[in-house]
Amino acid sequence: MLILEPLRPDHADAVLAFELANRAWFARTVPDRGDAYFTGFAARHAALLAEQAEGVCRFHVVLDADGTMVGRVNLMDLVDGSAELGYRIAESAAGRGVAKAAVARVRRLAAHSYGLRSLTAATTLDNPASMAVLAHNGFTVTGEFLLDGRPAVRYHRDLDGS
Repeated sequence: MLILEPLRPDHADAVLAFELANRAWFARTVPDRGDAYFTGFAARHAALLAEQAEGVCRFHVVLDADGTMVGRVNLMDLVDGSAELGYRIAESAAGRGVAKAAVARVRRLAAHSYGLRSLTAATTLDNPASMAVLAHNGFTVTGEFLLDGRPAVRYHRDLDGS
């Protein structure tokens, strides 16, 4: 069982611990956030909450049945009925369907609660697990590009009530 919660101020410690514990894991397939992200985390967390309050973005934490944070799923840049999907799943939860389930839940929220009509996403070509998550959730490839110098793929998904 997964619990998906909108990001709140009291999630700060758990989010920071999650990012620190999984930093090396994430850096294998996505650009590293850099040291400044961690040293300025309190201000960054406050900025994310402000963006969410303005309706610019929707941030979520993913908790397991025990309440342990195992992921993040975010919708960024909500504009004209569309948003960009991003997600991170803890190394300890990888390969258990957490990303597929969390993305499906956020996809439904995007359509039914946030009024979005489409989502975009991107992943590097050396991240086949992420590519599988997007394909499982009905995203289709729309093109290739370089993400911080790494070959990557763009995706799109019309929500049409899903």
